[in-house]
Amino acid sequence: MRRFSLIEFSVEHPRLIVILAIIFTLIFMTQFPKMKTDTNPKNMLPETSDVRVWNDEVEKTFSLYEDMIMVGIENEKGILNRETLGKIIRITDEILKIKGVAARDVNSFSTITNVAAETGILKVAPLMTEVPKTDEGIESLKKMLFENPLFVDRIISKDGKTTAIYVPLEKGANGKEIADRIREIIKKEKGEEKYYVAGDPVARDTFGAVMFKLMAIFSPIAGMIMFIAIYLMFRNLSLSISMMMVAMISIIWSMGLLIGLGFPIHIMSSMSPVFLMAIATDSIHIFNEYYFRYRERKDKKAAILETMHAVGRPVRYTALATAAGFAVLMLMHIIPVKVFGGLVAFGTIVLRLLSFSFIPAVLTFIKEEKIERASKREDIELSRTTKLLKNLGSFGAHRPKATVFVGLILLVAAVIGTTRIVVNNNMVEWFKKNSEVRIADTVMNQALGGTSLGYVVAISKEEEYIKTPEAMRYIEGLQRHLEKLSMVGKTTSVVDIVERVNRVLHDDDPQYDAVPKTKEEIGQYLFMFSMSAKPSDLDNMVDYPFQKANIWVQLKTWDVQAMRDVIKAVEEYKKTHPTPMEFKPSGIAYFNLVWNDEVLYDMLRGFILALIVVFVILVFNFRSVKWAIVGYMPLLFTILLIYGVVGFIGKDFDMPISVLSCLSLGMAVDFAIHFISRFKQRLTESQGSEVRSQKLKTEHPKLLTLDSGLLTEALLWTAARPGKGIMRNAVLFAAAFSVMLFAPLTPYITVGAFIVSMMMLSAVMTIIYLPALITLLQGWLFKGGLR
Repeated sequence: MRRFSLIEFSVEHPRLIVILAIIFTLIFMTQFPKMKTDTNPKNMLPETSDVRVWNDEVEKTFSLYEDMIMVGIENEKGILNRETLGKIIRITDEILKIKGVAARDVNSFSTITNVAAETGILKVAPLMTEVPKTDEGIESLKKMLFENPLFVDRIISKDGKTTAIYVPLEKGANGKEIADRIREIIKKEKGEEKYYVAGDPVARDTFGAVMFKLMAIFSPIAGMIMFIAIYLMFRNLSLSISMMMVAMISIIWSMGLLIGLGFPIHIMSSMSPVFLMAIATDSIHIFNEYYFRYRERKDKKAAILETMHAVGRPVRYTALATAAGFAVLMLMHIIPVKVFGGLVAFGTIVLRLLSFSFIPAVLTFIKEEKIERASKREDIELSRTTKLLKNLGSFGAHRPKATVFVGLILLVAAVIGTTRIVVNNNMVEWFKKNSEVRIADTVMNQALGGTSLGYVVAISKEEEYIKTPEAMRYIEGLQRHLEKLSMVGKTTSVVDIVERVNRVLHDDDPQYDAVPKTKEEIGQYLFMFSMSAKPSDLDNMVDYPFQKANIWVQLKTWDVQAMRDVIKAVEEYKKTHPTPMEFKPSGIAYFNLVWNDEVLYDMLRGFILALIVVFVILVFNFRSVKWAIVGYMPLLFTILLIYGVVGFIGKDFDMPISVLSCLSLGMAVDFAIHFISRFKQRLTESQGSEVRSQKLKTEHPKLLTLDSGLLTEALLWTAARPGKGIMRNAVLFAAAFSVMLFAPLTPYITVGAFIVSMMMLSAVMTIIYLPALITLLQGWLFKGGLR
C-alpha cells in the first residue's frame, strides 16, 4: 500500500488545503474577543511564590499599598510661596477625587501629619490646611518643614525647590489611567512650576499600554516590509502573498489557542507575533529552491515535489530545533516564560505544517509564465548575489586556517566580554531618556529621597520588644548605616516618630531628638501619637503586638542592584551588631529583585537546556556526532559574540536579551542545518555521478570516497545556491525586526538592533565559517568516506 504524502496530497488537492486553512483560521479568530492583558510583573511569579506570599503578609500587617504614585512639583524660585502652595492644595484636592486613589492616605502639604506641641500638649494635625496669608505664616511653615526629619527629602527637597504628593492606589487600579488623570489636573495650572508623575505603577502600566500599542502597529508594518522584500526577491505577487498568509495563519492560530486556553497576554507573549513572523521566513528556502528546480525541469508539479524532497528534511529539522528550543521554556518555573515558550513552539509547528501543505498548494496556482520569468534571475552562474556568496564561501574553503584563526580571536574577545555582563532589570530605563516617564523619575530621584520603595522588616519573637530602647536604637543605627549607601535617599521608621514626639514635648530641644531612655516612655509617646494621627501613620510602621517594625527605604534608582546592596548592608550590620531581631526585605523594590533573578535565571536555565536538546537534534539530523559539532559552531559563535558585545558595551543582561538568546539559538542552528544538509546532499550526488565511483558504490553502497575537488565544488555550490536562501532568510528576518529600531521603548530597540546584526552575522558565519571548518576538518569528518 502506497505511503500517504501530505505534500503530494496538497499538490493534488490545492483548493481543499486552502479552504481548510481558512476554516481553521476563522475558528481560532473567534477566540480573540476573549483576550485579556496582564502587564504586572508581579503576576510573572506564581501566587504561591515566597516573595509574593511574604509581600502580601507585610502589606496586610502594616496596612500598606501595593502601588504608589509620586507627583512632583518643582519651582526654581522655591515652592514656599502663596501661588505654588495654592496649586499644591488644589491639585491634592482634585487627586483625592480620582477613582482608584486611596484618598484617606494621600500625603502632601495639606494632608500629611505634622507633630508639634503647644504648652506641653502634643498636637498632631495636617501640616497645612490652608495657604498662609502672611510672610510670617510662610516662615512658620518653612520652619516646620525643615526642622522635621520626617518631611525633609520626603515631601520637601533640601533646597526647597521641589515637593511631592504621594498617591497610594487601591488594589487593581491602573497606574497609567490614574497618571493620565493627574496629568489632566496639573495641565489646568498655569505658571512657572514644572510637574512630574513618577512611580512603579506609572512605568509599569505605561509600558504595558505602549507595548500593546506597538505590537498592534509593528506587526502589520513588519509584515508589510517582509511582503515588499519577498516581492523584490522573487517578483511574484502570489508567492509574496502566500508567504505572508503562512505567517499570519500561524500567528492567528497561536494567539487564538493562547486566548482560548484562558491565558492573559503578558509582556513576553505580546512579542510572539513578530517572532513567529520572523520564524516564518525559513519557508524562503522552499521558494528559493523551487525557482532553481523549475528552471531545470520546466514542469511546475515536478518542480514542487523535487523541491520539497530536496529541502524537506532540513526544513523539518530546523522547525524541530526551533520548536524544541522554545518548548524547553515550558519546563521553567515562571508562568509567562512557560506560556511564551509554548506559544512560539506551537506557532513554529504550525508554520512547518503549512510549509508542507499550504505552500505546495499555493505554488500550484502560480502561472507558469510568471515562474519562467522569475526563474531566469536564479541562474547560479549569472546572478550577482550567488557570485558574491560563492566568493564568500570560496574565501573560507581556500583559506580555512586564517578564517578559523580570526574566528578564534573573536571568540576569545567575546568570552572576555561575557565576564563583564551584569544581570539587571530596570523598567524605568526601558523608556528613552527624553520620555516623560524617565524624565519624571530622574528629576524626582535627584530632588527627593527616591521613587523606588523597599522595606526592611524587623521581627522579634518577644511581644512589645520594638518599644524597648534597645530595639529603637538598633533600628536607628541600621537606618544610618543604610543611608550611607549612595543609592539610598531616605529611610523612615517608627523611631523617627518617637524621636520627633520626644523633641516637641521637650520644648523642641534638639538634645531630645533621640530615643527615650525607658520602654514606658516610648509606649506613652506612641499611644499619644496614635490617638491623634491618621491610623496609617503608625500602622505603616509597626504591628500592634509591637513585634515587628517596618523601615521604609527610598531608593534613587530602580536598578535591582540597589536593593541587593541594601540587603547586603543589613547582613553586614547584623554581623557587627548582634541582635535578637531578624530582618527581612520586602516591598516592590525587593519584588523586582526576586522577579529579575527568577525570570532571567529561569530563561538562562532554559537556554542551557535548549542548547543540549538542539545538539541532540543535530546528531539525529546528521546521524553523526562529528557533523553535529561542526553545525554547532556557528550557533556558539553567534551566542558568545552577542553576549560579548553586551558585556563590552555595558548593556545590562535583562529580559529582552534573554529572549534574544532563544531566538539566536533557533536561527543559527537553522542556517547550519540547511547548509550542511544540502552540502552533503550535493556531495553525494556529485560522487554518485563520477564514473570512477560506480564500482565502489555497487560493492559498498553505504560508503563513498572523498575527492578534494568535489569537496570544494560542493561547498561553493552550497554557498551559492542554498546559501542564497540562507541570506534571503536572514535579510527577511532582519527586515521584520528592523521596525523595532524606531520604537519609543528601549527593549524593542535592543531586540531590533541585536536581531538585525545577529541574523546577518549568523548568515555570513554559516557561509564563510562552515566551509572553512569542513575543509580544515575533512580528514576527521570524512574518515572512512562520506556516510
